[in-house]
Amino acid sequence: MDRTPEMPAVDRETFDETLRAFKHRTPFRPFTVSLVNGERLEVDRPDALVVRGGVALFVGPGGIPAILDHEGVAQVVGDLANRPPE
Repeated sequence: MDRTPEMPAVDRETFDETLRAFKHRTPFRPFTVSLVNGERLEVDRPDALVVRGGVALFVGPGGIPAILDHEGVAQVVGDLANRPPE
């Protein structure tokens, strides 16, 4: 899921489906959620993220929560470390 500032917000269904797909990969692999404000959240455990209705709750290390919505996420990135060289 990737968008630029000119693009409309991602709809709730796409947001939910994308995060769930990354969360339920087998075996689980960490992924990054980049927010439109530039913040990045590293999801390192599948149980650290709950997704429903265009909103997600992420609980980071130390129990620090973050609430995300479909309008605030710029992209979801996975497997950066495992990409083959270009």
